[in-house]
Order: sequence, then C-alpha cells, then structure tokens
Amino acid sequence: MTTFRPTRRTALQFLAAGAAASALPAFAQWPDKPIKIIVTFPPGGSSDVLARLMAEQLTKKLGQPVVVDNKPGAGGTIGGVQVATAAPDGYTLMLSNTTPIALGPFTLDKPPYDPATGFSHIAYLGAAPLVIMASKPSGIKTYAEFDALARKDGRMDFGSGGPGSIGHIYGELLKKTTGINLVHVPYRGGAPMTTDLIANTIPIGIDVITSYVPFFKSGQLVPLAVTSTQRSPLMPEVPTIVELKQPKLVLENFFGLSGPAKLPADVVTRLNTACNEVLVMPEIQKKLNDLGIVAKPETVGMFNDFVKEQVSVLGPTIKGAGIKL
Repeated sequence: MTTFRPTRRTALQFLAAGAAASALPAFAQWPDKPIKIIVTFPPGGSSDVLARLMAEQLTKKLGQPVVVDNKPGAGGTIGGVQVATAAPDGYTLMLSNTTPIALGPFTLDKPPYDPATGFSHIAYLGAAPLVIMASKPSGIKTYAEFDALARKDGRMDFGSGGPGSIGHIYGELLKKTTGINLVHVPYRGGAPMTTDLIANTIPIGIDVITSYVPFFKSGQLVPLAVTSTQRSPLMPEVPTIVELKQPKLVLENFFGLSGPAKLPADVVTRLNTACNEVLVMPEIQKKLNDLGIVAKPETVGMFNDFVKEQVSVLGPTIKGAGIKL
C-alpha cells in the first residue's frame, strides 16, 4: 500500500486552499438553513395565502425549508421593523405589500423605517384591487345605495383587517374624498371582519378582493366596487371606482418579497430569479388568478423603482389626509 506523503509545496497548497475557503463570505453557501418569510397580517388574509404559496415553491427551488411567520400590528410596521432590523443574510424576508411599505409608516408620527431604502426589495409578485362590500342583510346592493344611505343616516360603520391596514386607509381616503361620514371598526384580520359582515354587525367592509370572492359567489356578501381602473376578472360584473366617477380613489394592493437593506447581491439575484420562475408556472398563475392577483415578474430594479413611486405618491396623501394610528 502506498502512503501519501505531502511535499512541502503540496502542504502549502492545501493550506492556501483552506485559507481561501475560510475567507469566502458566509453567504457563499446560501441557503444552508431554513428561511423565514414574515407576513405583517394574521393568518388567512391575502398576504398570508400568497406567502404560503410562495414558501412552498421556494422550498423546492432553494433546497431549504421556507416558513411563514405572522407578525401583525401597527399598520404592518411591527413585522416591517423585524425585517428592517434583521441581519442582512437572506434568512429573514418579508411578504411586502402596500400596507407596511407605502401606508403604515406614514400613519405614525415617526416612521420606524424608510420604506424605500430600509429594505432590499427583491421581487415584485403581483397586485390585486380592493373591494368595497356590503352585508347582504343590510339591503345595500350598489355603491350608489351605500352612498345615499350613509348620507341619509349621517354616518356609516365600515370594517377593515386592522388599524392602518390598506382597508382602513382606503376607508379614510374615501371619507376624505367624498365627504361621507365613515366610522372605522378595526378587526384582527379579514376572517373576523367577514364573520361580522355576514352577521350584519357591520354593514360595510373594505379589503383586498382576494379572500372574499367565495362569499360573493355564495351571496353572503355583496361587492359594490373594485378600486382598480379595470374590472377584476374574478368579478367582471362589479364596476370599478373609476366608472363610479371617483378616479382619485384608485388603489391596488401590490405584493412583493423584500429583505433587510444591504442583502448580498447574489442572494437578491437568486431570490428574484426563483420568484420569477415560480410566477410563470401555469399552475401558480391559475392559483393567483383565482385569488384575484395578477402576477407580473419584474427585475430587481423595476421593483425598486415601483416602491419609490408608491411611497412618493401615497406617503404625502396619507399625511395630507391626517390619517393616524
């Protein structure tokens, strides 16, 4: 048997190779442990559903478990802060959307983070309109009836998924724009709001359309308007807010994947590529369409430009309307 005896030169080569390997950045082997996606809302809502769908597919793409962690509260900023202050190593991400990025921070006297520069915005996933909906027992069948009844009674209660949620902000903007006296009733997520809507505890609800289509189709809830420029393919019979002569009230909820600022560029690129590969899968596109989300793969640069635009438009709008948590 021949025994390998390294020469001095060979030994030095081994040492040099070992030193080079130890000098490699920690993210060279990323990912080598589970990845967490923080959702800034309770389970069951549109962000949660999308996050779990993406987590399932990213687990297959990345070879490590991708898990969802719900951290609701304070207009999405509780979860937002956890991500903004996390280590920029690619293991803590956020299912970002309009609320924690372009709405919630501006409802606070001192925003806890800069939504444009405080994150690495990785991948745009898609968008869905909000829907203004009524309880069936309320007898409200159209947006015009809702408007007339609210003005006649002098007030109208409306529910949302929570203080500072996109439904809450939209209701306040609707109140500010139209002069209708809307009174906010906050819930801890869309599920309990749905229960009270069906029971007619509250007459009106405002939220992203995603989770409510089954209740519209069953007749338990009545959709009055969608907040986009075009009708939703899920409910093409429902008019847009533009058709109802309110073009200033167009607002869609975008969905994306973000992480702490200064994520390594190769981690961002790999995540963006993986997300875009998932979004073009026919079965995923069908599931998103069924949820009312229009998927749209984009580059990292395009997503960052989009976030900057959203922040520059919605931030001043919220401040100007005096909306506070």
